[in-house]
Amino acid sequence: MANKLQYEHSPYLKQHAYNPVNWMPWGDEALQKAKDENKLIIVSIGYSACHWCHVMERESFENEAIAQTMNTFYVPIKIDREERPDIDQIYMIAVQLMTNAGGWPLNCICLPDGRPIYGGTYFRPHDWQQVLLQIAQMWEDTPQVAFDYAERLSNGIHQAERLPIAPIPEKYTVTDLHHIVNPWKAQFDTTNGGYSREPKFPLPNNWLFFLRYAVLANDQPILEHVHFTLHKIANGGIYDQVGGGFARYAVDGRWHIPHFEKMLYDNAQLISLYSEAYQQNPVQLYKRVVEETVAWATRDMLAENGGFYAALDADSEGVEGKYYTFHQEELENLFDEDAPFLIDYFHVTKSGNWHEEGTNVLYCVVEGDKMAFESGFSEDHWEKYLREVKKKLLSYREKRIRPGLDHKQLTSWNALFLKGLVDAYRVFDKQMYLDLALQTAHFIKQYCFSDKDSLLHQPADHNRQIFGFLDDYAFTIDSFIALYEATFEESWLDEAHSLAEKAINLFYSEEDKTFFYTAHDAEELIARKSEIMDNVIPASSSAIVRVLYRLGELLDTERYMTTADQVFANVFPHIKQYGSAYSNWAIQLLEHVYGNNEIAFTGTEAVSWRKQLDKHYIPNKITLGGTKSNLPLLKDKAGMESKSYLCKNKACSLPQNSVAELLALINNNRDSSQKN
Repeated sequence: MANKLQYEHSPYLKQHAYNPVNWMPWGDEALQKAKDENKLIIVSIGYSACHWCHVMERESFENEAIAQTMNTFYVPIKIDREERPDIDQIYMIAVQLMTNAGGWPLNCICLPDGRPIYGGTYFRPHDWQQVLLQIAQMWEDTPQVAFDYAERLSNGIHQAERLPIAPIPEKYTVTDLHHIVNPWKAQFDTTNGGYSREPKFPLPNNWLFFLRYAVLANDQPILEHVHFTLHKIANGGIYDQVGGGFARYAVDGRWHIPHFEKMLYDNAQLISLYSEAYQQNPVQLYKRVVEETVAWATRDMLAENGGFYAALDADSEGVEGKYYTFHQEELENLFDEDAPFLIDYFHVTKSGNWHEEGTNVLYCVVEGDKMAFESGFSEDHWEKYLREVKKKLLSYREKRIRPGLDHKQLTSWNALFLKGLVDAYRVFDKQMYLDLALQTAHFIKQYCFSDKDSLLHQPADHNRQIFGFLDDYAFTIDSFIALYEATFEESWLDEAHSLAEKAINLFYSEEDKTFFYTAHDAEELIARKSEIMDNVIPASSSAIVRVLYRLGELLDTERYMTTADQVFANVFPHIKQYGSAYSNWAIQLLEHVYGNNEIAFTGTEAVSWRKQLDKHYIPNKITLGGTKSNLPLLKDKAGMESKSYLCKNKACSLPQNSVAELLALINNNRDSSQKN
């Protein structure tokens, strides 16, 4: 018989609907049941693309004996971490405090009031059963022990990532950057790219920081390591060499064997990163990666309503990576006389480069394109040939049983993908990218708002509305600003401005000088947390601070700047302790140190001049333009005649008559700042 998860919208929750465990969704009914029956709660959190979540389900949650223990002594609650990141955040902190580790599946045993007393990630069946029985016995015999521990642990949860209010420095300096960068770059893996650790995550925000820092600080060794890393990732098995798109991470140190799940948020940010890297160094590989990743998302992740789905599973037919791997015989049968070259190019072997059963994860050497040229291909012929090869492989692969699709449509992830598309449009000037970005923006506007004009975390379903969290607001604001800067249509800036006002009202605490992840009127959990440290996705606090600075400059709104100044100052002392966990804050520090080039275009050629400008890499810029505007930097410069202005610190240059003149001015200013 199905349990109460059968009525849920989340694919992850539905996957557990026929477990013998009497799962309930998070909500008043489950929480009240625990209190009424004085039972401990099992909070089990995962997501649909999580391989080890599936393993624990098969081993433990489908086990009748274990299910009986869970049903008898506990109220089991299943949570999709992507649907309720606010709950996941709290219990993840709890498990990290208890075990110094975290991850998914996340399993917490809690008091009837929701306070955790025990937790971990994946448990083997025997271990899980023993834990359940021992804690049930403790709850019956010595409940005070549980209450005492819950009190201490809850205090730790409340204190985690809670920062004191710090004085705002008079100025931030290059020396501050050096204090952050020097220990950080010591972690570089000069053999395989990225950092010297396993598993290897792409961490797009880290490399975006280093790319911008290297150019602004004229640091050639760091710039070379960034491009080396991007080549390694793009040529590795972590990148789907057949269908495009990146897996979440590589389990090895060479970027070869992926954990095969594909997440929308990774690919969104990697589109931005590879686009910007191409702008700085126009390598064909980067362009190919962007084109193929957008094509993957459009083919596999785009819904009829214009928004993008959340993720693809790592498993198909119950086997991790089965959809994505090849045997040598398959390539030999597909390509005949071309097979030896392609077998060499993709590192395919008879015995297999992953498992002994002849299974291969395709990857290329860093100099894969060079290898093709040495074999007699011209650049154009190689691109055409490689497209045809991948098309043939993809057509063959699509006959297999596909990995599961998580059809959730998360506002924050769609906003990240929207931003990636705009970034790609500005670098490659492909109208399709802008059209797709606008379609995504209209999806957010049509489906991701409540009747009261509040942002939702995902479109409402028949069960409930989940109101937006801070990251939903921050990333949506950022994407709408990006649309304005690409098109100069001020309606997008108006939308961003309206959402920023709402975000401050909902999430900012004037008393604590911080942004909380949940709104002040949201469901009350055991703690209300701020999300400070950047992860694979930038922290919601760093994201909202960055958009407030950007809007503050565009709209000349001092309140936005002073709010952002204080939150940034609170975080600043912590950045140098662990740069990788504060990479988005570090990008903001770059703008504090080197300033932002506010570039205003006027006249009928404003968009055309913006396109000319985007052929050049300027990592610290804001663009605005049009023939008529009320924006502070434009309202006195309105007119049909095309001019450009470089503005900094509320002062603008004389009008420049071409993009070439503007670039000369920017370069002169950059040379002066680097000398200083």
